[in-house]
Amino acid sequence: MNTATLVASLIMAAVLALLIAVLIGAMLRGWRRRAERQAQLLGALPQLPDTVGSAIISPTRGLYVGSTLVPNWNDRVAAADLGFRAKAVLTRYPEGIMMQRTGAGPIWIPDEMITDIRAEKSLAGKALTHDGILAIRWRLPTGVEIDTGFRADNRRDYSKWLPEEVA
Repeated sequence: MNTATLVASLIMAAVLALLIAVLIGAMLRGWRRRAERQAQLLGALPQLPDTVGSAIISPTRGLYVGSTLVPNWNDRVAAADLGFRAKAVLTRYPEGIMMQRTGAGPIWIPDEMITDIRAEKSLAGKALTHDGILAIRWRLPTGVEIDTGFRADNRRDYSKWLPEEVA
């Protein structure tokens, strides 16, 4: 390899690295702007209660998939620490549902805010071939509805969470 070829290769590598850095910066800026817009729309999330009764549904281990704005299954919520997937444990209490996430704060969904619990094939950009995501629809104090998705390690655990079918 001669000197001219080496210099041209180094310049191309530097240009490519700069282009990648600009693209990553633009993506991060877009994510931050989305979070700012949604923070105004969503308002404050419900606070954790001081005490809760005994668990109605025992802890279910799995993955917090994310939350989306209703009615769009792929309009991921980026605000209020809801935008990132994490391992989680879901537990139902008489007062509501607690989702304790690894590496992120817990999510508390008060019982009076829950409008629906169902199994879905897709939510928050994650699509499965079967009803593998437990979707909890709830209305925030601002009136905005969101779906919070949870994929259990064992799909048979969904029978505890889903409402009984009317025959």
